[in-house]
Amino acid sequence: MEDTPVRGLEGVIAADTKICSLDGVNGILGYYGYDVPEMVRKKVTFEEIVYLLWHGELPTRERLKEFDGAMKAERALSPGMLRALKQIPPGEQRTAALRGGVGIQGLFDEEAEDDSPEANRRKALRLTAKMPTIVAAQHRLAEGLKPLNPRRGLGHAANFLYMITGQAPDKIDARALDATLVLYAEHEFNASTFATRVVTSTMSDIYSAVTAGISALKGPLHGGAGLAVMETLREIGDIENVEPFVEAALARKRLFMGFGHRVYTKSGDPRASVLIELAEEVCHQPGRDAKWFDMARALDHAVQSRKGVIPNVDFYSAPLWQGLGIPMELFVPIIAMSRVAGWTANILEQQADNRLIRPRARYTGPDKRPYRTMRSRG
Repeated sequence: MEDTPVRGLEGVIAADTKICSLDGVNGILGYYGYDVPEMVRKKVTFEEIVYLLWHGELPTRERLKEFDGAMKAERALSPGMLRALKQIPPGEQRTAALRGGVGIQGLFDEEAEDDSPEANRRKALRLTAKMPTIVAAQHRLAEGLKPLNPRRGLGHAANFLYMITGQAPDKIDARALDATLVLYAEHEFNASTFATRVVTSTMSDIYSAVTAGISALKGPLHGGAGLAVMETLREIGDIENVEPFVEAALARKRLFMGFGHRVYTKSGDPRASVLIELAEEVCHQPGRDAKWFDMARALDHAVQSRKGVIPNVDFYSAPLWQGLGIPMELFVPIIAMSRVAGWTANILEQQADNRLIRPRARYTGPDKRPYRTMRSRG
């Protein structure tokens, strides 16, 4: 008797990993044994997390200084890369543009086809360092603006905000984006990470694997959920419309984006509680309109009270990034800028103990039939 397929591979253990531990029942997320929300609340930096994901240990002060310097040295794009980005149509969807940009960057990398562990670590560093520059440059070009060169004196998150807006952010904004990059950096075998491991298992190059990750992340059931949340908030329009919207949505059996999770089925997404705190701090700064955050809180309460479902990481990232002045079309590319750290960690782990990922399918088509020539088919 044939085994019954598991739809969506839900609950299937595909491989061992040392990188990320995920306890969906108790709502616990760890990177190499370190609790992620705890690290964020204690102000760990994204640079520290990237080092941890690639090396399995948090860096010493001296190692972090060296690693940060190496990252900053790789941020800038070559003149040829900038010329190539200018050829991307201005109206192109930003995540699709990033996918193309990463593929193009691979063409400029002399080590692109060197599959040695040492070369792949160097390429992982280049990708992580350059991806924010690619996102910001392509966005500014699409808006008719000149791309900005990275500023060496700024951290990874602060530098991205500078390259988007042209102004160095204040400490609260820089810290909030840095924290979200930490929260999104790695999440076990999600769709995009698994896609990178499948491509890697074929012994393809790291740029191809990361491009596959971006392609999977682009979908609204994965990285696009935060964008869908912001679109929902804009559709609602005002806090007084939240309750009528929820009632109407329930009557139509409409799906609420940003709620629930395939793995966190009971305790909720541990990243979401941290994002609520960050979003509230950013959006309620003096001189800022807290409308979107307040609407999100009202929508959260309305949906939870009626359906009992809990927001996931994408729900509060939407008003947070809106509060930071980040355009909606960059929400998914920001997740890619973060998740590339986890993708490349998984690529390195897959390469270290590789076996081609090749599952089977259960055939449900017609029984064997005789072939009929065109003449006999009439």
